[in-house]
Amino acid sequence: MSQSIIASHRLRSGRFSQPGRTYLLTTTVQRREPLFRAFALGRLVAAELRAAHEQGRVCSLAWVVMPDHLHWLVTLEGHSLDAVMRQIKSNSARRINRQLGRAGALWQDGYHDRALRKDADLQAAARYIVANPLRAGLVERVGDYPLWDAIWL
Repeated sequence: MSQSIIASHRLRSGRFSQPGRTYLLTTTVQRREPLFRAFALGRLVAAELRAAHEQGRVCSLAWVVMPDHLHWLVTLEGHSLDAVMRQIKSNSARRINRQLGRAGALWQDGYHDRALRKDADLQAAARYIVANPLRAGLVERVGDYPLWDAIWL
């Protein structure tokens, strides 16, 4: 069994989706290919995040689309984490593959989730997410990076 399949299985074991709970979600592009350096492709992912929010699947609090991965802070509504992530990854992969004229997997299997405690400082978690481009050395100011959003603007 490949390491990615083993790791993917380990990420899923013990996962529990609780509506009304806030989660920090992370998922990565296959082979960490920096596809989202292309702004237009990153915007396709952002559109899927917004659609999940507008459809009432999640309350999206903050997100950043990095060149090869995504961080997303959400409060789960009436759907499971697996269903939400499956929809985001499937829809964005279909749109991006169509744009690039290719087929096949775009995202690595699985995703990482961390449930935040009710007393967690959500704004601090959001700041951590949107500061990712700074820590990665992609920009000198958060406002210079185009692929992020947070409800605390």
